[in-house]
Amino acid sequence: MKKIAICGNIASGKTTVQRILEEKGYKVLDTDEVSHKLLTTQNKPLYDVFREYDVFENGEFSRYKVAQLIFSDEDARQKIASIMHPQVADEIKKFFEENKSENIVFVGIPLLFEANMQSLFDKIIFVYADDDIRLDRLLKRNNYTIEHAKARINAQMSQEEKVKKSDFVIENNSDIGALKFSVVSVLSKILV
Repeated sequence: MKKIAICGNIASGKTTVQRILEEKGYKVLDTDEVSHKLLTTQNKPLYDVFREYDVFENGEFSRYKVAQLIFSDEDARQKIASIMHPQVADEIKKFFEENKSENIVFVGIPLLFEANMQSLFDKIIFVYADDDIRLDRLLKRNNYTIEHAKARINAQMSQEEKVKKSDFVIENNSDIGALKFSVVSVLSKILV
């Protein structure tokens, strides 16, 4: 089984690439969804570390408040990463085990390099979009202030660094048709 990571910085179009692959019948694990499921007060290690922080609403973690905290407090970001990255890695391994009869599987993992999980994968696809396009998408899609959008963009390792560490790059500066063409092109190289 080939294990392929799909990564991309915020608002690059990684999720759209995942959707295209799912439409083509491939199994895709979205680690953003995994992280959302792990962000619960039932996750005792996480709760124990963050119970003193203002990150709760109605007795549960508020994704909005957690995001505000980790994008403004490096120490908090390191703490959450040290707990959640190993948990996400366990979920990825479970996904591989559950789909071991597949020839190829994909995992959408935005923080692949930050979490240092490259060794879990055979190949890495990086979804690239120009910074100004990503900023525009963030402002439209998420209704962020320009400061918060830039903070989120700047919190990640640069795209240029990630391109160098990836096996394939899918550029997403155009429309959905061009993106689908790029996905098919990369797929043909992986399936060889």
